[in-house]
Amino acid sequence: MARTGKVILTSALTGAIHTPSMSPHLPVTPEEIIEEGVRAAEAGAAILHVHARNPKTGQPDQSVEGFAKILPELSRRSGAVINITTGGSPFMTVAERVEPARHLRPELASLNMGSFNFGLFPMLKRYHEFTHQWEREHLESSRNLVFRNTFADIEQVLTLCAPGGTRFEFECYDVGHLYNLKHFVDRGFVRPPFFIQSVFGLLGGIGAHHEDIATMRRTAERLFGNDYVWSVLGAGAAQMRIGAMAVAMGGHIRVGLEDSLWAGPGKLATSSAEQVRLARSILKGLGLEAATPDEARAMLKLKGTSDVGF
Repeated sequence: MARTGKVILTSALTGAIHTPSMSPHLPVTPEEIIEEGVRAAEAGAAILHVHARNPKTGQPDQSVEGFAKILPELSRRSGAVINITTGGSPFMTVAERVEPARHLRPELASLNMGSFNFGLFPMLKRYHEFTHQWEREHLESSRNLVFRNTFADIEQVLTLCAPGGTRFEFECYDVGHLYNLKHFVDRGFVRPPFFIQSVFGLLGGIGAHHEDIATMRRTAERLFGNDYVWSVLGAGAAQMRIGAMAVAMGGHIRVGLEDSLWAGPGKLATSSAEQVRLARSILKGLGLEAATPDEARAMLKLKGTSDVGF
């Protein structure tokens, strides 16, 4: 995996894990998500990872219509690479989760590379009052939740999105997910470069110890050689620490309010842009620079904006 001297910063704007009562800064409406993305791009994010939400309740919304209210304006105003989730929410079926990417044909879409326990319920120790009833149920029900991403599910997403020329951010929550990706590489479903997003610190996936990061890096190197681009995201308080370690090891960073609500111990981040600026300070200290959107497109061999469906 050759380093070009530029680091891709991805900003995940809102996600489906955190709920509106956890932070007044979490964007919910299409207008809020657009503004959040524009600010993150201005701060230096080359890629914007996008989820949609119900503008009244804040619940995850995986409808094509929900994304169509966000993507055209976000793309026009930011110039960033738009990355649509196919993870959606772990409570959704894969048929629901893939529809926005299938219809809207983005340059990039996320794809979870395996099933795993997805434990959000520990957050109930920190948050006791919720504006919407669904928020508590969302966290509590994760005690019995397996985030389903079977081989058939993954193949379905790859097959449905192939005609649109969309490439993927392969989200790997554990070492076995890297082997799952290798399985699809060997079967010819995907071609290099493989954009691998290693996810650390979510209950049910790999931890956030420095040995965990090294293990994921070594395994990816052994399986994919020079055919992959490696990025990391750390959940919660581990966000910047993991990002710093990964960049020092030749990787790229994903930040944003989807992954962490914090900008330091006990300090809520006011925006994803604030976290992007913190990530850029890490790069500066290491003598590195953030990649522009077009530089990210070149590194990942994306199709560009001329053939997206929004």
